[in-house]
Amino acid sequence: MTFDILLKYFPDLSTQQQQQFKQLLELYTYWNGQINVISRKDIDLLYERHVLHSLGIAKICSFLGGETVLDVGTGGGFPGIPLAILFPETQFHLVDSIGKKIKVVKEVSHALGLANVKPSHARAEEINGKFDFVVSRAVTQLKDFYPWVKNQFNKQSKNKLKNGLLYLKGGDLEKEIAESNLKVQQFPLNAFFEEDFFETKKVIYIPA
Repeated sequence: MTFDILLKYFPDLSTQQQQQFKQLLELYTYWNGQINVISRKDIDLLYERHVLHSLGIAKICSFLGGETVLDVGTGGGFPGIPLAILFPETQFHLVDSIGKKIKVVKEVSHALGLANVKPSHARAEEINGKFDFVVSRAVTQLKDFYPWVKNQFNKQSKNKLKNGLLYLKGGDLEKEIAESNLKVQQFPLNAFFEEDFFETKKVIYIPA
């Protein structure tokens, strides 16, 4: 699965964005050899299972210039780094509690020249500041996750979508959503991407 899968769904990428996305395979292959941030079998499927999956959020919300986005539990930089390439005018703060994963985020974002990425070795609740959106990829159950971030949203929304959480999850989520007692909207990614991998994948949106 090559970089071309991105052009299939995001045909308007600039030359610079195409270059940055193409560099991801080499960068993650190298860093994954040093510090395991992606399962070994998945590195060959990087563009489908990590990059395009991350960009599923962009099908739900186009971030604006000047907006701020917090990526909680970013691991090696997903969904934050692909989103930062796609939205160069938006500021992304990528946090993870595991220092060696944040080292990968620092090295990859530096190699790509991403001036809009700030990596932090921290827990979500230790981050000061307010954000327009929080993004994350299946870190934990919604009922546990949302309390970590519920006080970190800007009151004023600039985007067409009200400030809130955009959370990538897979599978049957009815029970988890019911247990969370949150007002949730589900966006199935198979409405945007035809590959089998996205059959059960969703973006969960919770307004702040």
